[in-house]
Amino acid sequence: MGVSNKNFPRKGAKAQRQTSGSRRSAFASLRLCAGNLFLILLVFTYPAFAQKTDSHTTRKVPSMSAAAKALLEEAAGVVCTQAKLDPRSSIAIDEMQARPSLPVQSPEAREGAERAQRLLPLAKELVIKSLRQLSTEYGFHKSARFDSRLRQAVRRVNAVKRVRPDMESRDNASVFLSRPHVITFGTIFLAGLRSDEAMISVLSHELMHIADGDNDSLRPLVAAVGNKASDLTGLDIHGQRGEEVTCDLVGAMAVRTYIADTPGYESIARRLARSIQHNCVELDEGDEDHLSPRNTIRALLALHPVIVRELINDREERPSR
Repeated sequence: MGVSNKNFPRKGAKAQRQTSGSRRSAFASLRLCAGNLFLILLVFTYPAFAQKTDSHTTRKVPSMSAAAKALLEEAAGVVCTQAKLDPRSSIAIDEMQARPSLPVQSPEAREGAERAQRLLPLAKELVIKSLRQLSTEYGFHKSARFDSRLRQAVRRVNAVKRVRPDMESRDNASVFLSRPHVITFGTIFLAGLRSDEAMISVLSHELMHIADGDNDSLRPLVAAVGNKASDLTGLDIHGQRGEEVTCDLVGAMAVRTYIADTPGYESIARRLARSIQHNCVELDEGDEDHLSPRNTIRALLALHPVIVRELINDREERPSR
């Protein structure tokens, strides 16, 4: 991209505060004229249409069955139910944005900063493992050129040393690629991520931005993830949106590995939910570069059906000793 910074979860709080009427919705902008009705029919009949065309000029488009979509929505419901029940759940990002600024020396911000710094070395290991796993899953492990890019990405991740709390950043985390050794966290965000799982998820998101670098060296992988997410959900998840979803996917994968490596007495569903429950918002707004928070949940679950099964099958809280 060649930009100077990359942010999570929004390019700025302003994007989340837009009124619903100020953002173009994919459906609100449709005009019910004959031409657009034809386009709508073409979209919904595309899989059948594609099968009739020359197989050499079209790619097989993945899709979700009605049953898979129902399971996805059920799993998303588990995530947001846990957000209400879990005493260590993350605060939703729209609620964070409504809060007053928090000084760096406040107890909540200091606790969050200490957690982030403590977990940074582990998050780096988990991100590298997740990137290698994605490289294999999407077939890039056979490419010598991509392998070289991946090695460079790993070096960039390993070079990150510090988390910097920042009052002005409020509810955002960001990396300035001119200072790639530091992840900047808004103090409200530090205070709102109240579990190790949530913090690992966001650290991993930012580390993925750093891995990609200022020359988008992981663009083939990002594009592949975005294309698959678009095909599965019917949402437009290309360009910067594809990068943001890939960062979120790496975060969710890192948390899942962390949970497997640190078994405990809380349910897997509760711990998995912490990685994405900051997206359980009431004001569900997106922008050109980001899906809305709740659509982010849907895209992640569509990309990782194993997490869907684990959220549904292990939702009951285990008794404590």
